[in-house]
Amino acid sequence: MTVTDVNVVKSAIFERPDDANKGTLGSLLCVCGSYGMAGAAVMSAKGALRTGIGLAKCALPRSIYPIVAQTILESVYYPLSENADGRISKVNVPFLVSESCKSSATLVGCGLGVCDDTLKIVFSLIENSTTPLVLDADALNCVAKQPEILLRKKAPIIITPHPGEMSRLTGLATPLVNAERERVALDFAQKYGVVTVLKGAGTVIASPNGKVLVNPTGNSGMATGGSGDVLAGMTASILAQGASAFSSAAAAVYLHGLAGDIAAEKYGKISMLPTDLINCIPLAYKRCGF
Repeated sequence: MTVTDVNVVKSAIFERPDDANKGTLGSLLCVCGSYGMAGAAVMSAKGALRTGIGLAKCALPRSIYPIVAQTILESVYYPLSENADGRISKVNVPFLVSESCKSSATLVGCGLGVCDDTLKIVFSLIENSTTPLVLDADALNCVAKQPEILLRKKAPIIITPHPGEMSRLTGLATPLVNAERERVALDFAQKYGVVTVLKGAGTVIASPNGKVLVNPTGNSGMATGGSGDVLAGMTASILAQGASAFSSAAAAVYLHGLAGDIAAEKYGKISMLPTDLINCIPLAYKRCGF
């Protein structure tokens, strides 16, 4: 077992040149949110922005656009047509695939919902996007219905399941996933060729080439709805800035946990929120020497 340290961040994050601009710092498409799940879109995009992405672009149902846009002023928005349940309609697939291919990376799944429309969106992005993807939350619940879709990818993929999602992806009972976290994550990574981030105490990062890391940062105050959305945004942000899939995952997990530890110092584990974690990302970077 190899435990991560600050060097995973230093190897993934580059010093910004004086002549940097938003174009050189990467663009990230976030396909997230649905009616009743605007917060997931907000936290993932805010996590991405605080982690340093040059340009965040949020593709979301038109019904939640006003809420999200009032909360995040720094993003570009694509308010999309939706189905009767307030989820992004599959009629948007051609646009989403095109925009994904134009972006440095794409995040899919936070608060997306699971239905025929979102299945079509997730599967189409996996099969057709030529730039890297991060799949989280409901994107993983879609993939769980047909995991073999991952073998049809055209670009690197990072998945970020919690143990329950990993159970659905593998068919293994959740207690077994938790009992053999490193083996389960590595087996999935190698079977499907995706970087696998199995979240939890001691998050496991497994590469298709057999490398496995275990993260030491983080605390129980992060066990709150929304923390995973923040991690997904952070992971996709580092990926879009140019790091490899494995390096992006390892760096994001370490930074995410460190930001959580700083938030716990400031607010206490009981009262800290995922939004506190987002606000502590700059302090986490400083502790890493940036």
